Amino acid sequence: MIQDKLKEINIILPTPPSVVGSYIPVMTTGNLAFVSGQIPIKDGKVIFHGKVPTEQSIESAQEAARLCIINGLSQLNAHFGTLDNIIKIIRISGFVNSTSDFTEQPKIINAASDLLFKIFGDIGKHSRIAVGATSLPLNSTVEIDMIVEVSS
Repeated sequence: MIQDKLKEINIILPTPPSVVGSYIPVMTTGNLAFVSGQIPIKDGKVIFHGKVPTEQSIESAQEAARLCIINGLSQLNAHFGTLDNIIKIIRISGFVNSTSDFTEQPKIINAASDLLFKIFGDIGKHSRIAVGATSLPLNSTVEIDMIVEVSS
């Protein structure tokens, strides 16, 4: 069970962050679940703000990316009532609030990818993008969305 794996690696899924716009957190069609972009919110507050590398280090941005994944998983858990119906992580899209000369966005999004593999094993392997952005919602450092295949 995924909950056992999360417990083993000391991750407790939080209550999903509240929606901060005109969208829903998870949309399903067929066997696919689309998780809206998640930012590094904890206890109702964005805890990683600003651009990499001037306001946030690569290491803190990696923490932000992991938190985005945890928030995405909490959205899925709230939507389905379990994570055990996940068949495959299909894709993540990672956006990094970064300066125009910063080119190491993949290093940051690797932290998200590595966490998914650690939790789900082979079904956590996925395609992805890792791009820089001139700004992100609420000045967050990272935003990540997900596409996940689930059992019906």
